[in-house]
Amino acid sequence: MEALKDYFASIPPLHRSIILVGGIGLFWMAEYIIPLFKYRYQKVRHAGLNIFFTVTTIIVNFVLAFVLVKSSDWAVAHHFGILSWVPDMPLWLYALTGLLLLDLIGAYFIHWLEHQVKWMWMFHLVHHSDLHVDTTTANRHHPGESVFRLIFTVIAVVIAGAPMWLVFMYQSLSVVLSQFNHANIRMPVKLDKTLSWLIVTPDMHHVHHHYVVPYTDSNYGNIFSVWDRLFGTFRYLERDRLVYGVDTCMDPEENEHIVPLLKVPFGNYRKL
Repeated sequence: MEALKDYFASIPPLHRSIILVGGIGLFWMAEYIIPLFKYRYQKVRHAGLNIFFTVTTIIVNFVLAFVLVKSSDWAVAHHFGILSWVPDMPLWLYALTGLLLLDLIGAYFIHWLEHQVKWMWMFHLVHHSDLHVDTTTANRHHPGESVFRLIFTVIAVVIAGAPMWLVFMYQSLSVVLSQFNHANIRMPVKLDKTLSWLIVTPDMHHVHHHYVVPYTDSNYGNIFSVWDRLFGTFRYLERDRLVYGVDTCMDPEENEHIVPLLKVPFGNYRKL
C-alpha cells in the first residue's frame, strides 16, 4: 500500500494520460469482442464526437487544477476534514475511507443533484442524449458540466481532508470505472450482478441511461454501488428492455453533432 501511495503522490502526467487512453482502448476492443448491442452506426464518428467532449473536459480540469491542489494542500496543512478527525487507521483503510468519501460527494451527490436542479440538468442532458452508449460516452460532458463537477470534487476533497496522492488515486479509479460501466459489453449476468454489490457495473449503469424516468433518475454511482443501495436510488432493468437517450431529445440531428450539443443548455429541452 505504501508503494501505491508513493506512486500516486508523484504520478507523472504521462501516466495519467495512459490511464485515460488505455482504459478507452481496452474497453473499445472489448466492445468488438463481447458487445451488448451490435449498433448500426459509425463507431469511429461517434467516438470522435465524444472525444471532443473528452478534450474539453481535460482542458477544464487542467485550467482549474491549481484549485484542486491548493484545496488539498490547505486541508492537509490545517488538519481539516474527516480523514484528519478520525482515529489513526491502517493505510489501506485510510485510503478506502477517503475513496468512499470522494466518490460520495464528488460523484454520487453531484450526479444526483444534476437530476434535481433544472439548469444543471440542461448541461447534463448532453451526456444523456447519447443514443449509442459505449465506453466513449463516459467522457461526454458539456464544458459547463465539467466546471461544476470539478467544483464538487474540490468540495469533496476539503470535506474529506484528502491529500493529493489520494485525490490522484480517486481520479484514476473514477476514469477507469466510468469507462468500464459505460462500455457496450456483455458480461455474464451472474458476474455482473455479483460485482454490482461492490462496484458500478455496465448492467447497473446502463439502466441510468434508459430513456425514461424513473430509470433515468436511478443508479447515480460511479465507483462504488453502495450509495445507490443505501439511499434507495438503485433500480434494475433487463438488458433487452434498454433504450438509450432521453425521451425529450431523441433526434439524431440534435444529439450527434457538436454545435447543437453545445447549445443544449441554452435551448428549449426540458426534463419531463
